[in-house]
Amino acid sequence: MNTTVGTLSLRPLDPLQDAELLHSWVTHPKAAYWMMRHAKLQDVEREYMRIAAHEHHDAYIGLHDGVPAFLMERYDPRYVELVGLYEPAPGDVGMHFLVAPTDRPVHGFTLAVITTVMEALFADPRTRRVVVEPDVTNTAVHALNEAVGFVPAREIEKPEKRALLSFCTREQFLATRGVAI
Repeated sequence: MNTTVGTLSLRPLDPLQDAELLHSWVTHPKAAYWMMRHAKLQDVEREYMRIAAHEHHDAYIGLHDGVPAFLMERYDPRYVELVGLYEPAPGDVGMHFLVAPTDRPVHGFTLAVITTVMEALFADPRTRRVVVEPDVTNTAVHALNEAVGFVPAREIEKPEKRALLSFCTREQFLATRGVAI
């Protein structure tokens, strides 16, 4: 996707080839909400090998002008992350994203990233609604989610955090892009 910040694209994550890069991202202080701050390289490798082998969970490296710059995970909430915490609807897809730490932030970059992620998820015609469950204290991501159409439903208790369960339909997302439905 071409954006005002450059070209953003996704490629499948390779758990072995990308482990060092991911390790540097998920252990950075800016990635505190990713909850891998103290992970060792082999922990990151093992986690993404597990995701790669999982039938209902995928991970992608996001590229900014061809250079790795963000991470996106897609999951089926019927089997991963939210099992028993809400009633999934047909076409629900769960999502996580992480923007790589940088010393040279680009204005509008994170919004462009989440927009690219949402476009990729909704490119699948089976996706009717995207589900997220960020930490309730992560106000920065709540604002980003709202900017692309997410509506909070309720707080839920996950084993690792108190989360804000939020949903975004295709129509809600398109409305934020100025697309008539």
